[in-house]
Amino acid sequence: MITAEDLRAAVGSGLLSEAQAAALKSLADSRRGARDDLAEGDEPFELFKGFNEIFIVVGLGILAMGWFAVNAATMATEIVNYQTQAMWATGIGAGVVWLLSEYFIRRRRMVAPAIFLSILFAVCAVAGFSARFAEPFMVAQKDLSSIPLGLGLSIAALAIYWMRFKVPFAMALMALGVFALALIITVDTSGPLAEFGDLFLLSASGPFAWVTLLVGLGVFTVAMIFDLSDPHRVTRRSAQGFWLHVVAAPALVNTVALTLLAKEGAGSQALLLAVLLGFALIAIVIDRRSFLIAAIGYIVALAGTVFDGDGAAVTTLLLGIFLVALGAFWSRIRAVLLSFFSGVLPLHRLPPSH
Repeated sequence: MITAEDLRAAVGSGLLSEAQAAALKSLADSRRGARDDLAEGDEPFELFKGFNEIFIVVGLGILAMGWFAVNAATMATEIVNYQTQAMWATGIGAGVVWLLSEYFIRRRRMVAPAIFLSILFAVCAVAGFSARFAEPFMVAQKDLSSIPLGLGLSIAALAIYWMRFKVPFAMALMALGVFALALIITVDTSGPLAEFGDLFLLSASGPFAWVTLLVGLGVFTVAMIFDLSDPHRVTRRSAQGFWLHVVAAPALVNTVALTLLAKEGAGSQALLLAVLLGFALIAIVIDRRSFLIAAIGYIVALAGTVFDGDGAAVTTLLLGIFLVALGAFWSRIRAVLLSFFSGVLPLHRLPPSH
């Protein structure tokens, strides 16, 4: 451990400048404090820093609704080219959102407005490019071939927005865009979904569940790249990983779990719990509750709707017991698991256990 005396000696010998030494000390303090200031077993998470951010989000929401209403009224009362009007409206809207982002995100470093502004920018991008490239008559005939180009350009525009402002939530929006793009291309080439459950059932006739699984694996991989680059969870890279895990979990876990949930029999239920236990072990090792809670929460929601039945009810009860017990002993379980994997996993790239 480098002490203050070591830093002063490094400055005195010319190895570091005073500015470099101060920056190094600040980084060390933030890395140490980010974990030490958390309660035992806690995970960093932030949606807003204060009520002023909520106040600004409400204002931004009203501003967006007003802009939409003005343009809708214009198109309703005047003879205009709807495609051109939509493109101009969304283009100007995206420009205003960009300018507001420069102030609220880059200058004020606000969290909640950053999330809301990234959503507004994504809406403007999708609406604008869809107005330019999507063909309503083709879509009405269930021909979706005109949608992928506009959606792909929307994802690219959002990627440029993310590169400028580094909003973690924008990464989740991009992942959802990739997921939607993959599904639309699949629908266009293989036909529509027979029912919603086929999106997750590997036993279904269509390829949708396999596409969902592959997209989930890809998003999870990117999330882990961010996580491994920031094991102490002190930079925005950790927040990028958080939101990507929220997107990856339903696509990845539910594709396997709901396939088992749809089958009848005690053997399938036992196998389902075993699979969920395996994913829980992964979540504990990487110290990501977001990955597990998003997956199980979505399973419970679908179990009570799409896959309603006695087996789903029992599974929901067991999942509730499992989550409560896991939340109570998360840190202890994680410490034991990491001790088992000390010679296998790169523990220096994972969050330290308490």
